[in-house]
Amino acid sequence: MGFFSKVKKLWVSPEERAAKALKEYLGEADQPDQKIEPEAPAQQETPAPQKAVEFEPKAEVTPTPAPEPAPEPTQEPVSAPVVETVAVPESAGKARIIEPVMATEAKSDADKPQWQRDLTKALQQADPRLSVWLDLILDGIDTAGDDLWDRLTFLLKALEAPADEADDFVSRFKEWLDDMDYEHVDEFRSELQYRLALALELEDEEDERSRLFIKLSEGLSKTREQITKRLDALLSSHSAFDDDFWEEFEEILIMADVGFEATSELVERMKTRIRNSGETNPENFKDLLREELDEIFKLPKRIKAFNPPEVVMMIGVNGVGKTTTIAKIAHREQMQGRKVLIVAGDTFRAAAIGQLEIWAKRVGAGFFAKDEGSDPAAVAYEAIDYAVKNGYDLMLLDTAGRLHTKTNLMEELLKIRRVLGKKHDEAPHRSILVIDATTGQNAMSQTKLFNEAIGVDELILTKLDGTAKGGIMIAVTMQHKIPITFIGLGEKMEDLRPFNGADFAKALLM
Repeated sequence: MGFFSKVKKLWVSPEERAAKALKEYLGEADQPDQKIEPEAPAQQETPAPQKAVEFEPKAEVTPTPAPEPAPEPTQEPVSAPVVETVAVPESAGKARIIEPVMATEAKSDADKPQWQRDLTKALQQADPRLSVWLDLILDGIDTAGDDLWDRLTFLLKALEAPADEADDFVSRFKEWLDDMDYEHVDEFRSELQYRLALALELEDEEDERSRLFIKLSEGLSKTREQITKRLDALLSSHSAFDDDFWEEFEEILIMADVGFEATSELVERMKTRIRNSGETNPENFKDLLREELDEIFKLPKRIKAFNPPEVVMMIGVNGVGKTTTIAKIAHREQMQGRKVLIVAGDTFRAAAIGQLEIWAKRVGAGFFAKDEGSDPAAVAYEAIDYAVKNGYDLMLLDTAGRLHTKTNLMEELLKIRRVLGKKHDEAPHRSILVIDATTGQNAMSQTKLFNEAIGVDELILTKLDGTAKGGIMIAVTMQHKIPITFIGLGEKMEDLRPFNGADFAKALLM
C-alpha cells in the first residue's frame, strides 16, 4: 500500500431497509397479535485507521401497539417528511421506506468554485496519466502558494486519498520546499511528480517509466559513448562472427571496465546465444546483446516476510555516498507509507552522526543516535528496542566506512550482525553494499571483500551519471551474482531509482 490508505465507502442499502419494513408490515397484517419492535440504528464497524461513516435513519419508527381483533388491521400514519409513503396495491398494504442519512451532504456544482468545476471537467477528459494530471494542476501556476496547495489537495481527494493523508502529503511537501528554498514550479515539478508517483503507487506506470528511462539514458551517456561507438565500428567492419570479431569485442568490454573475467564469460555466453539463434549477420548483434544483458541482470525472487521492523544494514567505504543514499531510501519508503527509523551506527565520526540527523529531519524520518565513541553494536541493540516500541516498519542502520583493508572494521561489522540476530529474528534482513561506479575495478574489490567477510545481499551503485565506467555494473553482477537494486543518477532525492536490467541494456545500446 502506498502513502495513501485504501478508502472504503460504507453504504447502508435503502432497498434492504424498504424490503425489511414491508415484510414487517405484512407480518403485522397477517398476525394481528404480533408486536413490531422498533428497529435499532445499525452500527457499522470499520478497520482502523479509517473513520467509519455511520448511516442512521432520519427518524426511528414508533412501534404500533397490537390492535384489538378486527377484520382489518389499523395502520397509524407515519409523520412527514421523515418517512416517505409509496402507494401500493391494496392487497399488499403500504410500504414504509427509511432513507439513510449521509455523513456529509454532497455539494452541487453551483456551490463549487469555478476553478474546481473547470479542473474536474479537465481531469475527467484527460488521459489517466500522472504527468497529464500534473500539467492540469500546474496550469497557470508559476510559484508555490495557496493556489497550488488547493489544487494539489483537490487532485489527491479526487483520487480518493483520505483528507487527513492528503493534507499530510501537502504539508510535508511545503516543508521540503522551505528547506530547499524552492519557489518556482520549474525548480520542484520533477520532485513533486516523483513524490506523487511513490505515494499513489504509480512508479511502474508507463509514463513514469519513460521519464526514468530518459534520465537513465542521460546518466549512461559517457559509458554509452565508450561502448556503443566502438561497437558500431566493429559491426560495420565485419560481415561474420569470426575470431577477429570476438577479439575486438573483448577489447571493447575491457576498455569499458567490464573486467577480464566478466568479459570472458560474456563473450562465451554471446557465442552460445548466437549459435542457438542461428544468427549470422552482425547487424543484429546489438539485439542479441541486449537480451543477454537483460538475462544477466534479472533479480532473484526474495522472501519479504519478516516481523517488523525490517532491519537493513547499510555498508560501504567512506566517500561512496552512503549517507545520502540512506536518506534517499528513507524518503522513498516514507512516501510509500512506511515509518522509517535512521540509526547512526558510525559512532567514530561526529560529522557522520550530524549529517544523518540533518537528513532524517529533512525527509521526515525518525532518528536514533548515541554519543560519539559509543559501541556501534550497543547502538544497534538499543535502536531495535526503540523501533519495536514505537512501531517502526523499517530501520536503516548506518555503519562505519573506514578503508575496507582494515581488518578491525570487518570484525566490528560481524559483531553488529551477531548482536542484531540475537536481538531480532533474522536481522539484519538485508545487508546493502553501496559502491561508487566511478571507481571502476576498485568497486569490484570492495564487493569481493565485504561479501566474503560479512555477506552482501544487494548492491547500490552511486554516481552512475558522471562516469564512463558503467561497465562495472556488468562485471559486478556477473562475477559476484549479487543483484543491483538501485542506481544513483544525481544528487536529488528522485535520483535514486530502482534498477531495471532491460532498461539498462536498452539505454546502453541505443
